[in-house]
Amino acid sequence: MTAFILVPGTFTGAHVWEDAAARLAAAGAEVHTPDLTGLGARSGPARPGTDLETHIEDVLAAIDSVDAATGREIVLVGHDYGIHPVLGAADRRAERVSRIVYLDAGMPQDGVPALAAVPDQTLREQLAERAARGGVTGELPPPARDEWQRWGSTAGVPEEALDRLTARAAPQPLGTLLQPLRLTGAVAAVPVTGVLCTGNGAGIEMLQIRVSFGDPAFEALTGPRVTFFELPTGHWPMLSCPEELAEVLLRAAAGEGHRLKPAGTTEPPPHLRPFLLDLPEPARERTGNVDLYLPAAEGPWSAVVFVHGGPVPAEARPTPREWPTLTGYARYAAGQGAVGVTFDHRLHDVTDYERAAADTAAAVELVRADPRVDPDRVALWFFSGGGPMAADWLEAPPAWLRCLAASYPIMAPLPNWGLPGGRFHPADAVAAAGGLPLVLTRAGLEMPEIAATVAEFLAAAEDHGADVEVIDVPNGHHNFEVLDPTDESREAVHRAMRSVLAHLTA
Repeated sequence: MTAFILVPGTFTGAHVWEDAAARLAAAGAEVHTPDLTGLGARSGPARPGTDLETHIEDVLAAIDSVDAATGREIVLVGHDYGIHPVLGAADRRAERVSRIVYLDAGMPQDGVPALAAVPDQTLREQLAERAARGGVTGELPPPARDEWQRWGSTAGVPEEALDRLTARAAPQPLGTLLQPLRLTGAVAAVPVTGVLCTGNGAGIEMLQIRVSFGDPAFEALTGPRVTFFELPTGHWPMLSCPEELAEVLLRAAAGEGHRLKPAGTTEPPPHLRPFLLDLPEPARERTGNVDLYLPAAEGPWSAVVFVHGGPVPAEARPTPREWPTLTGYARYAAGQGAVGVTFDHRLHDVTDYERAAADTAAAVELVRADPRVDPDRVALWFFSGGGPMAADWLEAPPAWLRCLAASYPIMAPLPNWGLPGGRFHPADAVAAAGGLPLVLTRAGLEMPEIAATVAEFLAAAEDHGADVEVIDVPNGHHNFEVLDPTDESREAVHRAMRSVLAHLTA
């Protein structure tokens, strides 16, 4: 049988595991729920100097309390911040640990403090400045009841459970967030399972897309001893769905779960498959990071600027402006008498939206400054993870922006991205869109975490009377133009392009 050691995250103690632990015990497992120093009723208050090493020692004590003579396999489960002391302890007891479970947690690396995984970017910056001044002592107050969303989605958590979470929360010793994690490498031999809470961030399909881009940070996730599960809930599954969590943990201990396919195992990778329309090759001009696909007719021309998604690793080749989906749409636009524009922006991580938005604005101005382009007739078309950048243009639409289109977009940042409020939230910005025509193409087989943002956006658009045309592709997946070359998909592309071009010439 298995001995589970369940390690809680920031501000929380053993109490968060009560329901899930009871279900694991009922299934015959041995269960340990250690309180990390300063964070639980059994641990007492934090001592001066409490840091990550202190919490690693707490987990080591829990490992050593499991009688080796019983032959029970030890599974360490780290939720959120808890994965840092879990990895530190497993690195020193690798021979005793049979599996590590990352429960809606990041991927800590040697030499990196837990602060890097704090979702709230503003808070990260503040604490980093404090650390730079030598301020590694003290505590971070726990969130108020309405502030837990800053630390992860509370989707599915019952009201009474949220009340208890708030009442029992404890200050987080700053040293636990600021002290770098130190690993010898021994932990790399331990099998791992990731449990992704799709109400808080990316699911397995989105993770596979990142792998297919060739992102080196995700290469290790494709190993034969790495498995994944999804839970359709927020960041606290032990509170929102303890029975389902217990079942997943039991299956993880048995080595079950989904395995990711390494990059290069499918040729070509999904994002480099052919566009679903056979289109002529127009003249193309390249200026810096911008490509113009030019109509054969005389100008001045209207222009459609296609904004790729992401995050995409900086090392990805070819770069997004040459991906078949983007070039396919640009060629289509050129064949219909408008300049099709593709360009590369620097969205390499979810922290890069500001500079990617600046790249987008610069590309638009380059296009509008071209003497062959009518600067008063421009459309912007966002794809996938480029969707949050649409907020800038919805918030204050310029007169020359005749249409804003989006295909299978992310229309609100995922909760664990930690993007600051007010910007990159199209679902909020649509209130200011006025009469700007919007064309949104929706994939019927979209990833649930993305579909939720589209639903949020459309609800907000309806509330504010925005002019939205929705084009549905019921049997289409994310990036359906290369994954689902069907008549249904082709008609959706034709309809979207007709609508955008009609708004440009109206």
